[in-house]
Amino acid sequence: MLALVMLQAVASAGISQLGAAIGAGLAAIGAGIGIGKIGSSAMEAIARQPEAAGDIRMNMIIIGALVEGVALFAVIVCLLALYA
Repeated sequence: MLALVMLQAVASAGISQLGAAIGAGLAAIGAGIGIGKIGSSAMEAIARQPEAAGDIRMNMIIIGALVEGVALFAVIVCLLALYA
């Protein structure tokens, strides 16, 4: 069923637009998974060493911002491919 929907999208919109849409979706999903893993690991680390919570939190925020930046860049590139 999914293959049929994708084939209809390719026939009407073109392969580049379909690739851009899939790329934007994968970038968003990857960023969500990455930030979830960062948060999970940070909470485990804080539970093991509560005295290092400030340093762990700071590193978690920095890494989360970097992941979001890369995901935003990927979505923008996909949107440029979609509308260019």
